[in-house]
Amino acid sequence: MTRDAPALAESDALIGVRDTPLSVAECLAAVTRPQAGGIGLFVGTVRASDHDRPVVDLEYIAHPDAIERMHAVARGVAADFPVAALAAVHRVGRLEIGEIAVIVAVSCPHRPEAFAATRRLIDDLKASVPIWKRQTYADGEIEWVGCS
Repeated sequence: MTRDAPALAESDALIGVRDTPLSVAECLAAVTRPQAGGIGLFVGTVRASDHDRPVVDLEYIAHPDAIERMHAVARGVAADFPVAALAAVHRVGRLEIGEIAVIVAVSCPHRPEAFAATRRLIDDLKASVPIWKRQTYADGEIEWVGCS
């Protein structure tokens, strides 16, 4: 159910698509607020295999509308949860195994809302933001993920 709450202020939302390494510390600092007793944080990293198939190369590519879509997702989460601040940053370009691909963080007055809002933020970003992943497997096969 959507809450009757003021829109999330620009100063309370760190949203970005970057071709440089992402910082957990930056995202945590961006959502730390005195009124927030809970902070949820999710960090997605590049794994060495996908469905038991070794991955040797991975690249993320974002549509020009990706930032706008990320802001829309953030507004939706803030409308449904008592969000004090949130962060959502995604990496693009070629990434190495173990590198951070995405970080989301949400601060709320209490832990349960922070957990739920963080889960919703990453799930909605993955489902609706046009950022695609090209994986190359050890056998040479290439797969595009998120192109539906």
